[in-house]
Amino acid sequence: MSGLPRELRDLIESGPMAHLSTINADGSPQVSVIWVGLDGNDLVNGHMRWYAKLRNIDRDPRVVLSFDAPRAPGVFLNPYAVLHARATIQPSDDAWDLLDRLTKVYMSPDTEFPAPKGPGYIVHYSVERIGGVGPWVPASH
Repeated sequence: MSGLPRELRDLIESGPMAHLSTINADGSPQVSVIWVGLDGNDLVNGHMRWYAKLRNIDRDPRVVLSFDAPRAPGVFLNPYAVLHARATIQPSDDAWDLLDRLTKVYMSPDTEFPAPKGPGYIVHYSVERIGGVGPWVPASH
């Protein structure tokens, strides 16, 4: 993809909880609710431990992320985004810093990420296809 539409970038930067869908080793789905941010045209999130979602991504990098736009009263079908992406995991000493940046979006601008600093993992999600309902969906959808 050449770039994320401005409306989608604005939605992501507003801090919606994202649903990350990965594939377990037995082929069943695994869904986690995560914080996400932007790094260029990629979505990113951080982890301080090697969770099931990371094991799943390590084995099969195909993922889907979805999130709702803020609820609008009286709207029949509220806008939402579904992003099909390919994920890459990077061990990083900057995972805590990313999580601290996201804490300021998801919790409060004056809150620090409530875990000890240390090495972790940063996941980059390279968006391959955008779906859902909203101004970010390509017209040919």
